[in-house]
Amino acid sequence: MNSPISQTLIVTVVLLLIPTSSASSPPTLEDSFTQCLTVFKPSDPNLPIQNFTYTQQNPNFLTVLNNYVRNLRYFNSTTRKPVAIVAVAHVTHIQSTINCAKKLGLQLRIRSGGHDYDGMSYLSTVDFIILDMFNLRSIEIDPKLDTAWVQSGATLGEIYYNVANKTNNLRGFPAGICPGLGAGGHFSGGGYGNMMRKYGLSIDNIIDAKIIDANARVLDRSSMGEDLFWALRGGGAASFCVVLAWKIKLVPVPEKVTVFNVETVGNRGGVTTTDLTAKWQEIADKIDKDLFIRLTLSTSNKTVKASFMGMFLGNSEKLLEIMNTKFPEITLNKTECIEMKWIESVLFWLSIPPGTAPISVMLNRIPQKQIYLKRKSDYVQKPISKPGLESIFKILLKNENVSMAWNPYGGRMSEIAATETAFPHRAGNMFKIQYSSNWFVSGEAAANDCLSQTERVFDAMIPYVSKNPREAFLNYRDVDIGKSLSSTYEESKVYGVKYFKNNFERLVQVKTRVDPDNFFWYEQSIPVHFSRR
Repeated sequence: MNSPISQTLIVTVVLLLIPTSSASSPPTLEDSFTQCLTVFKPSDPNLPIQNFTYTQQNPNFLTVLNNYVRNLRYFNSTTRKPVAIVAVAHVTHIQSTINCAKKLGLQLRIRSGGHDYDGMSYLSTVDFIILDMFNLRSIEIDPKLDTAWVQSGATLGEIYYNVANKTNNLRGFPAGICPGLGAGGHFSGGGYGNMMRKYGLSIDNIIDAKIIDANARVLDRSSMGEDLFWALRGGGAASFCVVLAWKIKLVPVPEKVTVFNVETVGNRGGVTTTDLTAKWQEIADKIDKDLFIRLTLSTSNKTVKASFMGMFLGNSEKLLEIMNTKFPEITLNKTECIEMKWIESVLFWLSIPPGTAPISVMLNRIPQKQIYLKRKSDYVQKPISKPGLESIFKILLKNENVSMAWNPYGGRMSEIAATETAFPHRAGNMFKIQYSSNWFVSGEAAANDCLSQTERVFDAMIPYVSKNPREAFLNYRDVDIGKSLSSTYEESKVYGVKYFKNNFERLVQVKTRVDPDNFFWYEQSIPVHFSRR
């Protein structure tokens, strides 16, 4: 029989041998990831990566996540949150994040400005990390060479503002009209704006790039090879690598540009909206390439409203001469023409009246309000007849929450071959359509109503838009046109040919070569063709 002392010793030994809950619990993914970041690859000693890593336990996690969410549909209590956000501030942070995500089997989402319409830069169905680029925003301009190195986290507003300041307002860059867009995603999807008829897309004016590939190597155009550089321009860089910076070619802009916005409800000077729209179709892609006229169709008081918003790279006298010759039906008059510096026109396209806000407002990164939204896209290659236009107007009147922006092509866009970059929508396209629906209240009822309206308008446009495939614009991300949940070539081809047409096959070849393990994957990424590895 054991003595009380021996029994006590036995109990003590047994207790010591039983692991405590903290010792027995495996480390969480958060813990494993943050530990890996500090061990896997040393960061710059002046910029410790821990200071830029936000796990769900960090009190600032939701703020950092929400700062670059631009669609409230994807920010709620049920939305899957990332294991961590790494707000990278140095190239070694990107390398460490890639290495640790690979080691732990975590997916990576790369976010520059958060304007991915369907949230693919900050959403996933499995455990993932957000690589947030907003701290990498340097802009280095060489006015003598008319070039600039722009980091992916820089916004268009920051680029425009700095380019104008460094070049005495004599240079600009062809990109989007929303100054909050991040350069990383905007450029890699094409990057269109109101100078595209003169200078093409952003990607047509990109001459180099610095990237980090799936093996965490830092490469430039020379070391990455021309195939990958081709793919990055219009093919969506997030399928291939992380773009650290782009080298852009600045373009000349006149001392003064002329802008206007003519709105008409029902008719203008006796000319119906139908006739004005028909005439716009006739001239918008063929008119002087210095002139860009966007037509927006919406509804107002049970009537279709048309807005003809334009920018001319020149003075009002020359603009009126062109308009009176090519588009006299709109009766544009001198009082509707506003001459201003190119940099000032950025605010005009935001519907900010001249002189009511400082130019520096385009540097604001965080919007004053967030909205729920849905966007879709189409391409039109043949004129829509007047009966067809009337039918479209009737559909809009039945779905009043949907508007359409018709953006003209032609000019420089028709001069660049469809295979020059990964962006294929060139000659043969008259204009691109963006379908827009916004709502401001949460809940399934409001969302379902607006989404249904958008889908009805989209379906009604089938007779008038491109076919086989029905083309789509990558930067107007739309999961409705297809997505891949198992990374197969067959699934990916459904949306791939819509975004990239015949360029899809070359993109697959590049992907298979540079990222054979498919590390850079998301629901609409370019697939690896396993039979070709």
